[in-house]
Amino acid sequence: RIPSMIFWGPPGCGKTTLANIIANSTGAFFAPVSAVSASVSDLRRIVAQAKERRKVQAQRTILFIDEIHRFNKAQQDAFLPFVEDGTVTLIGATTENPSFEVTSPLLSRSRVLPLKPLTPDEIQILIFRATTDKLLGIGDLNVEISPDALSHLIGMSNSDARMALNTLEIAALSTPQDETGRRLITLPTIEDAFQKRAVQYDKAGEQHYDLISALH
Repeated sequence: RIPSMIFWGPPGCGKTTLANIIANSTGAFFAPVSAVSASVSDLRRIVAQAKERRKVQAQRTILFIDEIHRFNKAQQDAFLPFVEDGTVTLIGATTENPSFEVTSPLLSRSRVLPLKPLTPDEIQILIFRATTDKLLGIGDLNVEISPDALSHLIGMSNSDARMALNTLEIAALSTPQDETGRRLITLPTIEDAFQKRAVQYDKAGEQHYDLISALH
């Protein structure tokens, strides 16, 4: 049986990807929801489908809740019994400290796995993979990226793989082909592709105190 887990880490560090990998490697059905938009009725529907799936197909269901900290206590209590009896395996993802945002009963039944921000080298590897992968990346666009553009992309991504890859794609699509069919992404193109980066801040959590310490 897969234990329930809470992935705690910064944006773009791979929480959703890791949950997908677990579901694929275990043969479980992956049922993702976002706590921003999901309701208790959505959770009940997923639980009912999970019961039927386990009965008919003998297949487990992973209930993946993105931004689980957005659920209030009543919403978290609503699916707790089904986590306890194994109807669903919970994998939650949060950027906030679970000790503050997840209820004690749910927290006691889950393993909290802190995830670290990606390193610049890891972001670079993801960028190179994206530029060469023709199936899942942008390899069919015949992209090259200049060294200064690459350095800026890595630095401005703030260890967020999603931000780096989205910016890379925007830059690639806005770069015209040269006479050989190559798209050379330059520093100005990367700068234009980046929106103004917002500082991460959670007024009730740890980043509040991190920013205060930095200002001091």
